[in-house]
Amino acid sequence: MIIIGLTGTLGAGKGTVVDFLIQKLGYHHYSVREFLTNEIKRKGLEVNRDNMVSVANELRARYSPSYIVEQLYTKAKDSGQNCVIESIRTPGEVEMLAKQPNFHLFAVDADSKTRYNRISIRNSETDSITYEEFFQNEQREMNSDDPNKQNISKCIEMSEHTFFNNDSIEELYHQINKYLTKII
Repeated sequence: MIIIGLTGTLGAGKGTVVDFLIQKLGYHHYSVREFLTNEIKRKGLEVNRDNMVSVANELRARYSPSYIVEQLYTKAKDSGQNCVIESIRTPGEVEMLAKQPNFHLFAVDADSKTRYNRISIRNSETDSITYEEFFQNEQREMNSDDPNKQNISKCIEMSEHTFFNNDSIEELYHQINKYLTKII
């Protein structure tokens, strides 16, 4: 059993990596976004990026910096299958997961204009924003000294490999295949 964690910048292609792992390799998927969406709805709040960040930070402050991924890791481990946990956002999450057997953390990145264009096309409930809002959201989530808040920059730095997704989906798939062949 292999468990892969994904981190990366907004709109870089984490979902595309997940799709590849599910469709081509049969991985099971556990999503921080889905976990938080369920929490937000349970609280009767609107599903948007601000509430995602706020609820995630509240949960981490209340329980532990790695609380959300601990919940998802337990489900993944209990499944006994190869799994991917999408959207690792804090160093505490990485530190907790790195202690687990057969865990690998990958990062995905791309240039900012490409990423903004992708989220504009994706148009999910958290993506209907201007480029300025996109840039501000990203800056807010990239660095923090608070262990309960997002620090995507540090998570990317802690990953064992970064996929650069500035080209075609086929090129990204090629990069994933090539790297997975090395570790499996």
